[in-house]
Amino acid sequence: MICRHKEAKDPILENRIRNHAKRYGIRTVAGQEILYHCTSHRPVQDVLSCIRHRRSLSNCENLLKPNALHELIGADEFLNIFDDDPASVQATVEIARNCSFRLEDVRYIYPEEIHSDRISVVEYLRELTHRGALQRYSGRPPEAISKQIERELQLIEELEYASHFLTMHRIVEWCKQQDIMCQGRGSAANSAVCFCLGITQIDPIDMDLLFERFLSRERDAPPDIDLDIEHERREEVIQHVYDAYGRDRAAMVAVVIRYRIRSAIRDVGTVLDIPASELQRLSKQLNSTHCLLAELSNAIIDFPRHLSIHPGGFVFTTGPIHEVIPVENATMPNRTVIQWEKDDIEAMKIFKVDLLGLGALTQLHRCFELISQHRGIDLTMNSIPTDDEQVFAMLQKADTTGVFQIESRAQMSMLPRLKPEQWYDLVVQIAIVRPGPISGGMVHPYLRRRAGEEAVEYPHPCLASVLGKTLGIPIFQEQVIKLAMTVADYQPGEADQLRRDMAAWRRVDRLERHREKLVSRMVAKGIKQKFAEQVFDQIRGFGEYGFPESHSASFALIAYAASYLKCHYPAEFACSLLNSQPMGFYSPSTIVEDTRRHGVRILPIDVHFSRRDCTVEPCRESTGGYALRIGLRYVKGINNKEAKSLESTQIAVQSIEELMHETGISKATVKKLAEAGALRGLAANRRTALWMAHGIRTRKEILPTLENSTEFRSLSLEESTAWDYRSTGVSSNGHMLQHYREQLRAQGLPDAKTVNNMPDGRRVRFVGAVICRQRPANASSVVFMTLEDETGFVNTVFWPRCFERYSTLAKTLSLLGVEGTLQVASNVVHLIVDHVWKPTDFSLWKDFRSRNFH
Repeated sequence: MICRHKEAKDPILENRIRNHAKRYGIRTVAGQEILYHCTSHRPVQDVLSCIRHRRSLSNCENLLKPNALHELIGADEFLNIFDDDPASVQATVEIARNCSFRLEDVRYIYPEEIHSDRISVVEYLRELTHRGALQRYSGRPPEAISKQIERELQLIEELEYASHFLTMHRIVEWCKQQDIMCQGRGSAANSAVCFCLGITQIDPIDMDLLFERFLSRERDAPPDIDLDIEHERREEVIQHVYDAYGRDRAAMVAVVIRYRIRSAIRDVGTVLDIPASELQRLSKQLNSTHCLLAELSNAIIDFPRHLSIHPGGFVFTTGPIHEVIPVENATMPNRTVIQWEKDDIEAMKIFKVDLLGLGALTQLHRCFELISQHRGIDLTMNSIPTDDEQVFAMLQKADTTGVFQIESRAQMSMLPRLKPEQWYDLVVQIAIVRPGPISGGMVHPYLRRRAGEEAVEYPHPCLASVLGKTLGIPIFQEQVIKLAMTVADYQPGEADQLRRDMAAWRRVDRLERHREKLVSRMVAKGIKQKFAEQVFDQIRGFGEYGFPESHSASFALIAYAASYLKCHYPAEFACSLLNSQPMGFYSPSTIVEDTRRHGVRILPIDVHFSRRDCTVEPCRESTGGYALRIGLRYVKGINNKEAKSLESTQIAVQSIEELMHETGISKATVKKLAEAGALRGLAANRRTALWMAHGIRTRKEILPTLENSTEFRSLSLEESTAWDYRSTGVSSNGHMLQHYREQLRAQGLPDAKTVNNMPDGRRVRFVGAVICRQRPANASSVVFMTLEDETGFVNTVFWPRCFERYSTLAKTLSLLGVEGTLQVASNVVHLIVDHVWKPTDFSLWKDFRSRNFH
């Protein structure tokens, strides 16, 4: 192809191309190298080229184009450029005319599942579904279930989706065989077929869920089935899928990572030779004074930055996958990934299954195993009683640290107000603390009605069946869709389009086109304008982040099971939670302190007794009869292999030298164990153990005189706690602040438990460790911080003016002093902060990390 960009090398290249064409008897083609649509974007192209080659603009050498003649041009200009070579232009026109391929021409066929030859795939699915129904209902299923199953099966056959369901059933059955906990969620929980196949655990008929949200004729798209899997065993399932379907016919879905303001500032700033320290400050403050940096950074916002891998999306093909979709090796070993993301494959109507890792399932499985091992009680999610009064009493007190989905500050603040009394209340609890209900102004009316402070009324009589479960207030996505169909006369196709537009919330125009239609139709039905506007506001909020009822119900099953275990088996609950990290909302130290406050004794790391993971040990003085032993995994700098080798020694070794000899661990590892206090019993105290570790030269060259050397002074309890946090992040000696309690009390500073029992309006000064900083997008720049001491949490609120005034202290200190006024309502306590200070005289306090702005 001949290109003319008025560059010095053009004539040389053109002459070479013409000579080759003449030699081989082929035609030349006229064309241009297009890099941007207009010349004003040339600087952006230059910057992106430098980013791609990891070079600065001042050191780009010959990587950039010498001029701005790489923009899109019109036909007349193109003809003028090649007016001396009409034959090449004609060849270009002919090629363009023959390029009639469209993506819609790609024929995708989902691979048919292997089954008995005597019946069709649909009949096989029908057989499995009815067999599952008999098991689910311990005999003949109710008539309503049978009718719904048949209705779904007919639609599945009509839309040719049977193999898709069989794939998910096959994966779930394999997980069961391998003792891997899994559970379907999302819109799949609306399906009776998925329920009977064991894919989901929610009875959609009993809960009156909307099947059309999962599958309908009008959707014209594959059903979306998400499967949550124990996060530490998900890779086993992924590799099984590759093995079962073949690496040439299965691949994971890609995700296009796009530029956001911070990543744009960092990458563009690097190209402009701005120092990394200054870029870090600018990317956090987002108020750059560098004009060129700001201009170029803004220009690439939402541009693709790099290709990543979907959390768990898989696609399957009948033939080689590369014949349908471009595919490449992933960075992770033994994985392949297509070069399209989920929106691309949805547009192509390609089936995707999502195999997602969920830490909560890992924790539940481990907790069940611990209870079985130590107490001989075999529990499952299905065998846990769902009406335990002690569990609901615990939930009403917001005692949910570490409990899946209901442990965040917002959820904890809602629990005492909503006061859950049965399992379905948890379904509402999980869904109501979301932007959808909050933006729509639905939270307070629901709480008032639940408390009997407001009558349950329906804007229109026909909405009683739609909103009855939530006291006349729309909480779930399905209700919004049903509402649109019931009172705004949305047809199924319109309702599905509404669902799609809610999902595409970043494109505001797609939702706004529903406003007039929805509001006007509702008002025409006799519904008040104000309520109609509230419903539309809620739809917008749902688009940003809202839960469907089926999704919330699936999560509520896990949340209740976790609550039951925390209530009745606190040691095993905490142990399994610590062994499943990283997951959840809180740091290991906060989990340990919460466990201690529940009366469970915390035992230190000790090479004689600790295993790699945390364990439980019989203990009469501990709540529930078991204590929690911290595992070797929490010693910083020790890898899994070293922890496993230390497990094998347990009680056998009698000296530090013998420990090194028996395990083969390094001198550096011995030092880490000494600092963590794990060598108790092998030395008089921690300092002595560390000195002895420093004195050991090699495994073969031991200094026996060290055993008789002078012992060092033992650490104080305060010092031991500080060493624990520095070396492991947790401590069996208690919270750091408990060692300063007398000092704090002398200054008139109460503990968290005292603060939380004070009346509304009381002025309070408090010092606590910052464990969480949050600035929710829908909170009008209000910042929420959770402070912790040995007795519990204090929830603080910073209005924008206060946070701006004390921003440096509020953003950076891990031990914070605050003053303000208590706000107490419905047993929920908040400290409205108006003054901040840096506590002094806490010599051993270190800047431990908090969870910031998540």
